[in-house]
Amino acid sequence: MRNATLLGISLFFYAWGAPEFVFILLASTFIDFHLVKFLAREEAENKRKAWLSISILLNLGLLAYFKYAGFFVENLSYLLHQLGIGEPRSLSILLPIGISFYTFQTLTYSIDVYRKEVKPLERSTDYLLYIFLFPQMIAGPIVRFSSIAQELRKRQLSLNFLSEGMNRFALGLAKKVLLANPCGAIADQYMNANFSDLSSSEAWIALLAYTFQIYFDFSGYSDMAIGLGKILGFSFPENFNRPYISKSITEFWRRWHITLGAWMRDYLYIPLGGNKGSKRRTFINLWLVFLASGLWHGASWNFVIWGAFHGLLLVIERAFRKSNFKQNIPAFMQVGISFFLVMMAWVVFRIEEFPNAMNFYQALFSFNNASFIALSNFDLTILILATLITFGPWQWLKEKNNDFINPMFKRAFRDVQSLALLLISLIWLVSGDFNPFIYFRF
Repeated sequence: MRNATLLGISLFFYAWGAPEFVFILLASTFIDFHLVKFLAREEAENKRKAWLSISILLNLGLLAYFKYAGFFVENLSYLLHQLGIGEPRSLSILLPIGISFYTFQTLTYSIDVYRKEVKPLERSTDYLLYIFLFPQMIAGPIVRFSSIAQELRKRQLSLNFLSEGMNRFALGLAKKVLLANPCGAIADQYMNANFSDLSSSEAWIALLAYTFQIYFDFSGYSDMAIGLGKILGFSFPENFNRPYISKSITEFWRRWHITLGAWMRDYLYIPLGGNKGSKRRTFINLWLVFLASGLWHGASWNFVIWGAFHGLLLVIERAFRKSNFKQNIPAFMQVGISFFLVMMAWVVFRIEEFPNAMNFYQALFSFNNASFIALSNFDLTILILATLITFGPWQWLKEKNNDFINPMFKRAFRDVQSLALLLISLIWLVSGDFNPFIYFRF
């Protein structure tokens, strides 16, 4: 009854945002459940591979059609036009909300059952719940079937889970409403303008604001999903671990969108050969994975460039990881360099038209009118607060406080703090404009 109720709520939640797609995904998920069931019954390896292949083709086929068909047609027609064949054409296809997250979760189920790492579910409704589970279906974290297989069959609810979940949800909502949205307003003010008129100081403020926006927006959604999951008795994996304090791009990807990085490693990087082959092969595998990661984010060349840039940085770091050069750089400078490189990559992530991105880079480094722009007191407060929350020594303070703060007092303070954040966020939310999560479109 718990699962049936939650499935109904989850389907209603998805249909509210994408009513035209809910039945397509329902039918696909139901078919995929039976394909994997046939796979699990087979003993012959060739038949198991056949069923797995059909399942993968079904799921990747949906993703390819809805997300990449238009991109393919547009680029192919442009290429043919350059060769003197036909006129440029475009194909507009509506994108189902959260299709990339949906596809990765369906793939983990079929692949893990094929590998005999998990047993398949007996009821199709339980599988539908795993795929459509509303807290995380839209924008992650990517939840592998193996991590919640037991909880789908049987889970415990408790007041402790309720308290922890509400605290985490309130924190995530506050990140989105009180930090991400105001940072986004600052970024949009300059990044939606004419870049030829943009001063260097305006460009840097806009990029810094967007850098904070995408972090607090996405990690805020993950916090809300994890909190709601905890309330419902599910333990979703962590997705962020203060990525901007990383001392390298390699460390950044261990802290940013953790579930995507782990998925790419286990289902793409390792099957490609990982680091088992030659150094050259390892570099190629690494770069291919990040090209795929960029394309996963969106059917546009700017995302491919973003993935290729991160892949190149990771290849360079791996090539020189045994060098002593890095050891001579102070830790705060390593953090600063990594943060700078991540910011540079966010430019092409945010600005889809490549010529516009180049104009924005030019504005960043032209240093024309480089004096600090006159921000409003509110905007300045938001940026300072975002900086302190991002780079503050919170882990060190937490460890110190654990030694002398009474646990009961700490829990009470946390609950009061969460209630305050929840109320402030709700007041802010109902008085503001609609501002969707950035990762909904992926």
